[in-house]
Order: sequence, then structure tokens, then C-alpha cells
Amino acid sequence: MKLLEGKTALITGAARGIGKAIALRFASEGANIAFTDLAVNEETHAEIAALGVQCKSYASNAADFAETDALVKQVQQDFGSIDVLVNNAGITKDGLMLRMSEAQWDAVIGVNLKSAFNFIHAVVPIMMRQRGGSIINMASVVGVHGNAGQANYAASKAGMIALAKSIAQEMGPKGIRANAIAPGFIETAMTAQLSEAVREEWKKKIPLRRGGTPEDVANVALFLASDLSSYVSGQVIQIDGGMNM
Repeated sequence: MKLLEGKTALITGAARGIGKAIALRFASEGANIAFTDLAVNEETHAEIAALGVQCKSYASNAADFAETDALVKQVQQDFGSIDVLVNNAGITKDGLMLRMSEAQWDAVIGVNLKSAFNFIHAVVPIMMRQRGGSIINMASVVGVHGNAGQANYAASKAGMIALAKSIAQEMGPKGIRANAIAPGFIETAMTAQLSEAVREEWKKKIPLRRGGTPEDVANVALFLASDLSSYVSGQVIQIDGGMNM
């Protein structure tokens, strides 16, 4: 039997990158997939559905509380249950604090952190009725260690960690687990825009001497979503090749 057979996973910001890799990995282990992004993505939907699972793409402004509540109700109606929630939606608007605008701060906190609150708030009652579920917040190593020029992003990701730990404490008695994943340097379209010199300098700081892949992150997400991690809650797993030991 596959690890997520019969389960439904709701993954935000999954049209591309790490979110898409997680959706595909979950589907390969039998999970039905509901995924969101700013617009419906037929291409990603087709790739997931080709793995033989039920799949639906939803357009969503994850930072909007009312819209999120309505979307989660629709997902439950479409799939019958929500067993796994992956809060992956995120953006960056980098800048040094003295130059950072209020709009840059608010946008990153809204999409990265408030969206997780919105989805957890809507999904937890469903998981409580089911007497179980797994919530995975996509954080970052900068949420653990900070990073100059990314005060807004680091704050949002630190909030994702604290949110996961708090939900783990609140919802543990109801059988609901919550954990955070903190990726380091992952080879995505975003990091591909960096110069080769910058990329090589990053790799020198990583004991494994390479960047991670979205699939590396997806494999850890699979562990946290499945019953293999049934006694794991309130944890932060750094996927960084040993960069921050």
C-alpha cells in the first residue's frame, strides 16, 4: 500500500517549484491533490492527474481570509476530506530595512504568514472532526538564523515556525500534528536567477557542496505527511546540506 493512499492533501502555491514537487511526490504515493495558486494551472494539474489520483487546481489569494475559508469548504465538498495541509505559498520582496517600504513588509507577511493562519483556521475544524491530520508549514533557514536584506521574509518564516509549534501544542490532543520544514539553498527558478559566482559562494558554505532540489524537500514533506511520522510534531527540519549545524 502506498504511503498516502486514500488521503487528500491541500497544498498552497503548488503550481511550480517546491510546491509542485511536493504535489507530485504525494500523488506518487497515492494522495489525492488539491492545490492552489493565483490562477488555475492546467499544466501542473495534468502532470499530477497522470499519476492516477484525483486532482483539482484552484485559483486563490491565500492572504484573503474570507476567500480562503470559502475555498477550503469547496475542497472538502470536492474531495470529502482534508488529511494533509501544506502551507507553501510565499513571495519575496527583499531590501535592507532602511529602504524597505511598508508595502514590501505587508505584502510578504500577508502572503507568507497570514495565508498560513487563514488555511489552518479553515482546515483545523475539518481535521478535528476526522480526529487527525498533518499540517506542514514551509519555513526557511533564514527564519531560524535571519538574513540581512530579508527582514520581512525572515520574520514571516520565523512566524511559520512558531505557528507550527503552537498548533502542535493546541491540536495534539485532537490527533493533529504540525511541523515546519526549513529549506536552505534549493535549486529553483528563483535561485537560478543568481549569478554563477553567487551560487558557487553559497555552495562553499554547504558541507555537501551542492544545492538541494525541490525533490529533496518533497521527500521530507512526504515523511511528515505520512504515518511514518505519527509521533513527530512541533519540529523544524532543516534541509540545507548541513549548512547550519
